Amino acid sequence: MTHGSKSDNDTGASSDQYTQDIRADRQAIRQALRADLGGAHIGLLVTVIALVVTASFSGPRWTLIVSGCFTAWFVLALAAIRLRGGRGGDALRRAYVATFGWGDYVTP
Repeated sequence: MTHGSKSDNDTGASSDQYTQDIRADRQAIRQALRADLGGAHIGLLVTVIALVVTASFSGPRWTLIVSGCFTAWFVLALAAIRLRGGRGGDALRRAYVATFGWGDYVTP
C-alpha cells in the first residue's frame, strides 16, 4: 500500500458513515420543517379570515383570485402526492398540510 491511498475497507466504512450522516441531516431538516394537522387548521382559519377581509374591502374579484390560488396549490400538491404513491385519505391529509401547514409558524 502506498502513502495516501486508502484500502477498500476504509472506503466502505467512510461511505457508510457518509450515508448515516446524510440520513441524520435529512431527519433533522424534516423535523425542523415539520407541519402537523393542527397547524394546517390554523392556516386554513387564517386564510378564511383573510378572504373575508379581502371580500369586504375589495369585493369578490380578488377573493376569487386568492381562493383560486389556494385551490390550485392544493390540487398541485395532491397531484404530486398521488404521483409519488399516496392514496386515499392520507393523500388528502398530506395535500391539506402542504397547503395550509404554514399555520404552524403563525402561532407561538
